[in-house]
Amino acid sequence: MSQRFTSGRVPASGIKELFATEHRWAQWLRVEAALAQAQAEQGMIPAEAADAITAACRPEALDLEEVRRERDRTSHPLMPLIVELSRVVGEPHGGWVHWGATTQNITQTGDVLVLREAHHTILTQLARLLDALAALAEKGAEMVMAGRTHGQHAVPVTFGFKVAAWIDELDRHVTRLRQLEPRLCQAIVGGAAGTFAALGDEPEKLQADIARRLGLLPMAVPSRATADHFAEFVCALGLLAGTGGKIAREVYTLMKTEYQEVEEPVPAGTIGSSTMPQKRNPQLCQDVLGLTAEIRSLVPLALEHLHNEHEADHAPSDLFAAQERACVLTGDALERLVVILSGLRVAPERMRANLDLSGGMISAEAIMLRLGTRIGRQHAHDVVYEASQKAATGGGSFPGLLAADPRVTAHLSADDITTLLDPATHTGRSASLARTGARRARAAAADLRERPAS
Repeated sequence: MSQRFTSGRVPASGIKELFATEHRWAQWLRVEAALAQAQAEQGMIPAEAADAITAACRPEALDLEEVRRERDRTSHPLMPLIVELSRVVGEPHGGWVHWGATTQNITQTGDVLVLREAHHTILTQLARLLDALAALAEKGAEMVMAGRTHGQHAVPVTFGFKVAAWIDELDRHVTRLRQLEPRLCQAIVGGAAGTFAALGDEPEKLQADIARRLGLLPMAVPSRATADHFAEFVCALGLLAGTGGKIAREVYTLMKTEYQEVEEPVPAGTIGSSTMPQKRNPQLCQDVLGLTAEIRSLVPLALEHLHNEHEADHAPSDLFAAQERACVLTGDALERLVVILSGLRVAPERMRANLDLSGGMISAEAIMLRLGTRIGRQHAHDVVYEASQKAATGGGSFPGLLAADPRVTAHLSADDITTLLDPATHTGRSASLARTGARRARAAAADLRERPAS
């Protein structure tokens, strides 16, 4: 069991700090300031009031301890902040604070600003992860290893091909996260029930102006019961967690004593066990497996929060907690994956040794196909099947059985059989797919750096 004692091996993602109470309050105050400025521009409140409110919308200007006390006493997330903001603004302008808005307009829009920061951090982490995978795909492009299906040797592949498949999945996750950004990053300023009833003569323009000031988009229908865009974000993180967990599981498996084909970074001095001094445990992989499992478990919870009653209930607030947890866990998992894959030790000599475990039978398809050009695919399958099953049950060596079978030797020379038994001759496009994957990964990472999330 991993206890996530990674010390300085894994840097903090910084996402947890984004969800700290004071940081959230700072974003809520940004929304209150944008609300006041937009309302002043429409003549709903005096310009002097808007300026006074904006000047006061700074956490350091408020008595946050008093806000905390009142929050605990009143059991309301925003009202104590509004009261304190009004007090600091003072007369004659304090009465214009929070004009026409409802709590969720401020808290949800402010929390979207937090989610946007987390979203940006996750994309930045993915750029680093893709860079690490690009290097790994190139390094392993020609590194022949056993391809395994259903846990058994199948046909030869290269390690770089395996990494290219990871890159392919991660590239799609980047696309999903970028595509959902405009749906996620929306301001909701529709008033008590989302009808704009208390927000002046041009409320749609007001909401659009507030959104513009915050770098967001306005909601087409600012219903407080709408939460599908937040659930979508958690679902996307769940998919990303699926790939992250799969990568960790593969490294974990290939790191087993029986495989020893790869190993996550194990710095000198790392202790794997209090009783077994030899242990070199896959600590970081186990961390990722636990973290990503928890992320995926949040997906059904997020989907349940789409069931809001009437025009509003508490579901969006509860859904924010799921988003927070998913973002923090994703940041932690990605940091560990970057460390694992940047420092992954690969062992081509062990991969080669493991290829030989089946006594040449991993090349059965290659032999069948060559023989099939002479006697037909199905007949060739029967011949090679007979030899492989006999070898598997102790009836001789696979190469020896082939060499002794006149149905084979009538069409394949000894040199042909020797060549076909070399796993390196039957890896298909593994190497080119690995190199193409590396180029894709580098291009995606560069694009993420050049066009960061808004």
